Amino acid sequence: MHKIIDNKIYSISNFVHNNKYNFNKDNIFHNLEEDLISEAVTTIENWETYKPTPLIELNKLSSYLNVNKIYYKDEGFRFDLKSFKALGGAFAVNKIVKDTKAKTVSTATAGNHGRSVAWGAQRLGIECKIFISEFVSESRAEAMRKLGADVVRVKGNYDASLKECIKQSKNNNWEIVQDVSWEGYKTVPKYIMAGYTIMIKEIFDKIINEKISHVFLQAGVGGMAAATIAGFAKYSSNVPYFITVEPEDAECVLQSIKNEKPISINIQKESIMGGMSCGDVSSLAWEILKCSTNSSISISDEAIAPTVALLKQKEFSNEEIISGECGVPGVISLISAMNDKNICEKINLNSQSNVLLIGCEGLTDSEMYNKLLKEGLRALKNEQ
Repeated sequence: MHKIIDNKIYSISNFVHNNKYNFNKDNIFHNLEEDLISEAVTTIENWETYKPTPLIELNKLSSYLNVNKIYYKDEGFRFDLKSFKALGGAFAVNKIVKDTKAKTVSTATAGNHGRSVAWGAQRLGIECKIFISEFVSESRAEAMRKLGADVVRVKGNYDASLKECIKQSKNNNWEIVQDVSWEGYKTVPKYIMAGYTIMIKEIFDKIINEKISHVFLQAGVGGMAAATIAGFAKYSSNVPYFITVEPEDAECVLQSIKNEKPISINIQKESIMGGMSCGDVSSLAWEILKCSTNSSISISDEAIAPTVALLKQKEFSNEEIISGECGVPGVISLISAMNDKNICEKINLNSQSNVLLIGCEGLTDSEMYNKLLKEGLRALKNEQ
């Protein structure tokens, strides 16, 4: 194993235990209905190009960390969009058009969600308007244009693009397909989260009777994390220990857990983990996360590039893994937790643990990936 993983760059920036933890299936299914999860799974499974994404064992990493098993759900193979986001946005568009006969859908995005909505619109032959911030790369914008979307770049961050999307959509009667909820807007985010849950069904179809003890979950607005928890409520025979992971400069879920109410973060520095650099937790996701998350942690950007390189170089498993910047935080968090005996004890992470990591994106941005890989390989070489 490369010695860089013992470097201080693999460390937890902030850790909070959830004092309000109380896992309750009825509460979870009140916020994300079990019937809707079943509908989403059945719908997606019947799409022509559907196939489950790989579940890879990080056997080399588990051996080095002295953890029983580490599973990595590789969403880089999700349709042609190479991200778990392909599931939610496209299912939501499918359901909205079916129910409302909408001719135009819109969304604000950091990239992957927008591609999913654009792809869903293209599948059904309707128009799509996508709003992106000044920080979204041009290659991500072009990927959405190739799916037929009209892409509008907005000055400011993600929150600014969302506000512009809402404004123009109201003025033009477009149907907003957003993965974050707010007061009076919760139905569509439910559709999106329901689409994500198929990942968990696929996992248990694969491992069958094996039990997962710990799950590290990337959290931007919290949608994937909350959907994953709902997926476990439906498909798992046991309840694992759930840990949310965020950039240290955008820890809205962590601060909300700490303060026992939704907290807005004024982001001063944008993270490399662009899709996770969010200042507010989704109100719908919060209703699930506030009692179902065991702990929340945050990490810096420092280990992103080296981890991208380590996965590519087969340092963690027998397989080459292509992961984007938002696909690696779970890996980083696990290594960082294992480097801290105090945190290991707090979350009961040990040699008997079976850990699940969500590799939520693959090669979604070639320019960014190549930059991170080059930087990561240089870091590995310097650490030898």
